Amino acid sequence: MWELKITRQFKKDLKKYRNRADEIFCLSVVLKMLQETGTVSREYKPHLLVGEYTGFMECHVKNDLLLIWLDERENIIKLVRLGTHSELFK
Repeated sequence: MWELKITRQFKKDLKKYRNRADEIFCLSVVLKMLQETGTVSREYKPHLLVGEYTGFMECHVKNDLLLIWLDERENIIKLVRLGTHSELFK
């Protein structure tokens, strides 16, 4: 089992989606996968990032809803950002 740590910025990002049940449900599926296995399935297009987020991982929770996280240490995943492409990569 992996431990999920939530950053302050992730909490702020999550507040924007609190009234969008479909996005929250999809996010909960992805977070459950991360917590149980430390990875997400290929359907969510997980990949390493470069540039500002070098070394971080990203996946598509929905078409234009992205989750960015960092495998911080063994069995610890830090949830960093949640948002659209335009919100996260300005």
